[in-house]
Amino acid sequence: MVFASVEFLALFLPLFFLAYLAVPRGWRNHVLLAASWIFYGWWKPIFLLLLVFVTTFSFYCGQAIERAPDDHGKQRALAFGAVVNLLTLGWFKYANLLVGTANGGLSLFDLGAIAWDPVILPIGLSFYVLQSISYLYDIRRGVVKAEPHYVAFAVYIAMFTQLIAGPVIRYSWVDAELASRRLALGGFMAGARRFSIGFAMKVIIADSLSPLVELAFNLPQPTAVDAWLGLLAYSLQLYFDFAGYSAMAIGLGLMLGFHFPENFNHPYLATSIQDFWRRWHISLSGWLRDYLYVALGGNRQGAARTYVNLILTMAIGGLWHGAAWTFLVWGLIHGIALAVERAARMRGIRLPVFIAYPLTMLVVTTAWIVFRSTSWGMAEAMLLGQFGFNGLGIGDTMAVALRPSMMLWMAVGLAAVWWPAASDTWKARVPRWWQALWPALAFAYALALLEGRETVPFLYFQF
Repeated sequence: MVFASVEFLALFLPLFFLAYLAVPRGWRNHVLLAASWIFYGWWKPIFLLLLVFVTTFSFYCGQAIERAPDDHGKQRALAFGAVVNLLTLGWFKYANLLVGTANGGLSLFDLGAIAWDPVILPIGLSFYVLQSISYLYDIRRGVVKAEPHYVAFAVYIAMFTQLIAGPVIRYSWVDAELASRRLALGGFMAGARRFSIGFAMKVIIADSLSPLVELAFNLPQPTAVDAWLGLLAYSLQLYFDFAGYSAMAIGLGLMLGFHFPENFNHPYLATSIQDFWRRWHISLSGWLRDYLYVALGGNRQGAARTYVNLILTMAIGGLWHGAAWTFLVWGLIHGIALAVERAARMRGIRLPVFIAYPLTMLVVTTAWIVFRSTSWGMAEAMLLGQFGFNGLGIGDTMAVALRPSMMLWMAVGLAAVWWPAASDTWKARVPRWWQALWPALAFAYALALLEGRETVPFLYFQF
């Protein structure tokens, strides 16, 4: 079940709110937990057991960290909890990659392949494992106390509002609201508005560009126009798909009385790679900084080690996104770019905005090719096409398949991306009544589109 589906909007959500509002305040966490487990089990009930295991293990591990009599005992309990969580993630997410790589190596020497039944990756595993690790680590650091109530902790891990694709919520952000939160009409209406905007971002723009992206990335020899159209479409699709999901998650949280932090802040207006990661998937970039980069030593051990830590952090962050070596390369591209930028800043080099902005977008979008490609051959074809090695003009296949609606929603997406950079004079000309009305109209139009389409999964579900 996904947010942008008829069964969620017409069945799950109304029934959930009826039950949630009908019970006394003290029972609302129980209703929220039951609904979250039903929501997760809707996909594959067997993997609900895995979610319950990670939740239960992390709950009691947190208790053990807090009760340990000394720092050594706390550190051992933290290490045990982190290792079990990481091994769980590693088995389900990377076993196929490692066996496939090993079999590829064995085939070079004409040796028999390892017999293997592929492991299915449970949706949301990457996100709730990160939340579990950050919870245990924060108890060890004394940032939070271990949650004494299992139901409240289970809600933190499994809350359906952001269980599948984030944001990556830290326990310290929601501990007070897990214990007590107030339902207010104003918060509910604000949350419904955010949900409507996110729903429209996903269905109207991201899903409308999906066929164009699929076509472009599967062309054997894309021309420059083919490649750039596909790359621009994918850059917009990924942003509006994931930022749309985050907006829906934040909106649902507001409707329930939770206040999740923003996960995107106009990333395609960034003027450096560092600036981009302050704006893109903010909850993940913050997690990588606080729980990985700092743990590796951060910038405390000299310039050379700082550059290594930056590259290593982003490489691991790349692999977190998916079990393919292309994700590792994507992470390395960003890590190397961050290291180069830091070296330039240390030497007082500052590029003017009219150079820094297009250069940043060139790095970001070119790296998206590797991120999106399902094989090295696909990535190579798109990169060669991007720089005109297969010709410049639009190819016949793209010309036949391209629809005016695709170009329309691409233009709308670009306008939405650049609107925050517009002058205050232009923004002031937008009537207040339109600002209040357009999310409802966009939601209604997206709902109409959804009725005539197959449900398109969120892109970040695969991570």
